[in-house]
Amino acid sequence: MLLRCLTEKDASKAVEEAHSGICGAHQSGPKLHFQIKRMGYYWLTIVKDCMDYVKKCHACQFHANFIHQPPKPLHPTITSWPFDAWGLDVVGPIAPKSSEGHSYILAATYYFSKWAEAVPLKKVKKENVVSFIKVNIIHRYGVPRYIITDNGKPFSNRLMDKFCEDFGFKQRNSLMFNAPANSLAEAFNKILCNLLKKVVGRTKKDWHERINEALWSYRMT
Repeated sequence: MLLRCLTEKDASKAVEEAHSGICGAHQSGPKLHFQIKRMGYYWLTIVKDCMDYVKKCHACQFHANFIHQPPKPLHPTITSWPFDAWGLDVVGPIAPKSSEGHSYILAATYYFSKWAEAVPLKKVKKENVVSFIKVNIIHRYGVPRYIITDNGKPFSNRLMDKFCEDFGFKQRNSLMFNAPANSLAEAFNKILCNLLKKVVGRTKKDWHERINEALWSYRMT
């Protein structure tokens, strides 16, 4: 694919917009470089400029992750059909509450492609969980083969059991003493929170309005 070669001024605008613009995910230098090339732009010092810009980004330096664990071997994920397995988890309670009183985020991540869905909630009730699965997963992507949740009351109850039985899919629970069993959902929760920290306003009470923007940035990356 032919790429448009940008001038120094245009290149600076492209890096800024791709990194911290409306669809920017504050990604690392290498990811930023590949995203700009995917958009159809190029210049001779694109890699160096991306690396330098990320190092100077205040939000990225302030909310950067500290990686303490050594790398581990990767394990391939096998899928039987699209959107067959989802991991669900709740983030919160979040302080401060949003301007509309939301304190939690209910998130679902597809295990194969890492596609994510999330909604803000004022309270985590079993009715909210069932409605989220029906509207955000089943009505959009079809009935899954199974979902993975923890043993919290909003996930483990008679309403949830009946819902799974009616739609013909299974629910698997991660053990309370082994939270990393649902590691994919835990990882996405961390990514989502870091994205929201970088895009919220000064009052930090507009995070419920920024969730879709953060999801867009995550999916684009």
